[in-house]
Amino acid sequence: MARISPTLIAPLSAALAATLFSMNDVAMKFLSGDYALHEIVLFRSLIGLILSVLIMAPLAGGFHLLKTRRPAMHVLRASFVIFANMMFFLGLAAMPLAEAVALFFVSPFLISIFSVVFLGEYVGPRRWAAIFVGMLGVLVVLRPGTDAFQAASLFPIAAAFGYAGLHIMTRALRGTENAVSMVFYIQLVFLLLCITLGLTIGDGKFAGTGNPSLEFLFRAWTWPAQTDFLLFLLLGAFASIGGYFISQAYRLGEAAMVAPFEYLALPLSILWGVLVFGEWPDLIAWLGIGLIAGAGLYTVWRENRAAGLRR
Repeated sequence: MARISPTLIAPLSAALAATLFSMNDVAMKFLSGDYALHEIVLFRSLIGLILSVLIMAPLAGGFHLLKTRRPAMHVLRASFVIFANMMFFLGLAAMPLAEAVALFFVSPFLISIFSVVFLGEYVGPRRWAAIFVGMLGVLVVLRPGTDAFQAASLFPIAAAFGYAGLHIMTRALRGTENAVSMVFYIQLVFLLLCITLGLTIGDGKFAGTGNPSLEFLFRAWTWPAQTDFLLFLLLGAFASIGGYFISQAYRLGEAAMVAPFEYLALPLSILWGVLVFGEWPDLIAWLGIGLIAGAGLYTVWRENRAAGLRR
C-alpha cells in the first residue's frame, strides 16, 4: 500500500486539529457558566493523559515514545500552552466566540515581531504593512473608548503571546521529540497545575466578583452534573487528539504549508457561534475579523517565503 506523503499529512493534520480545537472552544464556553476553569481543565487533562498513555503511545509505536532527555524544554513548552489556554478561555467566558478566536490570531504578527527582536531577522515593508493592517483589525474588534469595549477581550491577545512561544518551542523540539511525548507532557503539567489551583482556590473563597471571566477562574469546584459528563469527556478527547495532530503537522510540514490551515478555526467559530450561542457578528466585527484573517494569512505566507529564501 502506498504511503501518504508528509506534504499531504501535515496540512490535513492541521485542519483536523483546528476543527477539534474549535469544538473544544464550544464545549468550554458552554460549561464556563457552571464550573471553575481549572476544574474543567483538570478533567480534560486527566482524560487526555489516559488517551496518550493507553491509546496514542501503543498505536504510535510503544511506551518508549514517552521517554525524553529534554524534560525542561517540555515543561517550558507546556507553560506556553497553559498560559495561552487559560488566557483564551477566560476571554471566551465573557465574549462572543468568533471575536475571541479572531483576536487570538494576532499570533502570526507577534511571531514576526519576535523574530526581529529576539532573532535579529529582517522583516520587509510588506510584512510590516500586513502587521499594521492586522493590528488595525484588532482595534476594530476591540473598539477601545466605546461602550462595546470589554476588558476580557485582552485575554485572547495575551493568549496569542503564549501561542507564539508554543510555536517556537514546537519547532525547537521537533528534531528529537515525537507528537505523543509532546501531548503527554503538556497534559501532565496541566494536571499538576490544576490540582494545585484546586487545593488553593477551589473552595470558591475568591468568587462573587460578578465578572464572567473572574468567576470562571475563582468559582468553587462542584461535582459535574450527569448530563455534563459527556462534554467533559469530549473536551479531553478534543484537546489531546487535537494537540497530537497539530504537533504532527508542524513536525512533518513547513509552517508555510501548515499555518494557513489553522485559520479554518475562524469560519468554524462563526458557524458555532451562530448555531450554538446565537452570536451573529455585527458589521464592525466582520470588518475586524476580515482584516485580522487577511493580514494574518499574508504574514504567514511572507514570513515563510522569506525563510525559504534564506535557506
